[in-house]
Amino acid sequence: MKEVKDLIESLGRAFEEFKVENDKRIKEIENGRHDPLLAEKVEKISKDLSEISAMKKQLELIETAVARGQYPGGGKSEVEKVKAEHKEAFGRWFRTGVEGNLKDLQVRASASTLDDTAGGFTVPEEMEATIDRVAQTVSAMRRICTVRSIGTDTYKKLVGQGGASSGWTTEKGARSETDAPTLKEISINTKELYAMPYATQTLLDDSRVDIAAWLADEVSIEFSEEESDAFINGNGVGEPKGIGAYTMIANASYAWGKVGYIATGAASTFTNADKLIDLQHALKAVYRNGAVWLMADSTLNHVRKFKDGEGNYLWKPGLTDGAPDLLLGKPIEIDDNVDAIGTNKYPIFFANFKRAYMIVDRFGIRVLRDPYSAKPYVAFYTTKRVGGGIVMYEAIKALKVAST
Repeated sequence: MKEVKDLIESLGRAFEEFKVENDKRIKEIENGRHDPLLAEKVEKISKDLSEISAMKKQLELIETAVARGQYPGGGKSEVEKVKAEHKEAFGRWFRTGVEGNLKDLQVRASASTLDDTAGGFTVPEEMEATIDRVAQTVSAMRRICTVRSIGTDTYKKLVGQGGASSGWTTEKGARSETDAPTLKEISINTKELYAMPYATQTLLDDSRVDIAAWLADEVSIEFSEEESDAFINGNGVGEPKGIGAYTMIANASYAWGKVGYIATGAASTFTNADKLIDLQHALKAVYRNGAVWLMADSTLNHVRKFKDGEGNYLWKPGLTDGAPDLLLGKPIEIDDNVDAIGTNKYPIFFANFKRAYMIVDRFGIRVLRDPYSAKPYVAFYTTKRVGGGIVMYEAIKALKVAST
């Protein structure tokens, strides 16, 4: 795609300019001078780098979605015909409130197999996919974590903590009893996420309006923002439990059920790039393959200026199609729900998120049509059930801005 190629070239030029100007800024500081105009220029280039990288990532996601698209040819299968019927019936109910045979069609279209006492109907596949796709481009956690779809409210998983022992023996030698491995059960409960967009009946009567697109646009932004925040900061009560809500402990004293951290050695900020190396190596080597950095954009702006002992920048832009930006050789994901740099804050996580954190979606997004409560508007109470939590504590580490 030409647009991606152009962005890669822009990214390369911006990075070269950033290195030149930031090196000038460092020399000024070393000589006891401070040029505010130069500092401002460096900050602007750094911001441009973030924006270009974000645009490149967005276009690559679109490329991937197009490449994975399925375009069936020939006649439609019986299931596809039923799904098309279901979509048409859903649109008719959405506009007029007339149910017709919608309940039967949603079961036949495999949209639902349950009689939901809360009422409402499951949205057609196309609409549900739209909502989830927009959520994925907004929430870094959905991109980097394991996502499971389930048909119940709770997901359970057994995690082995090791502990099994073994030993060598000869053909006729005695074999002593070995220890049994330790198992822990992880349970993730789904919580209800809702949005309630309103529309006038006039809008609904307008056949030119794409109802599926309208609902997706209204709901996806709300769902994405709520989810994104909860996966980082949620307390687990009525919402997913975010990675920042778990008990943090100095990595030297790490124990299962807690997240180990590396302290920066400074009370309000950090300037020592060595701490990033310490954080990276706090994660066991088995988890480092597939690990990524997670931080807010303001934190990336800070660490982008770090160099190693030979004067090389630790941050490297992705200068080929599909290549991510790297920090110490590992990809970077940006999520502004993560703490900014500040005293006793946790502004950076380094983890193999696919193994560390699981997001659980209960199958089906449901819509309850309410034409009575807010006349002359029709309310569409839209819900989905989502859960989240750490399932492998060893696979995630944090950086704490503190002396100890």
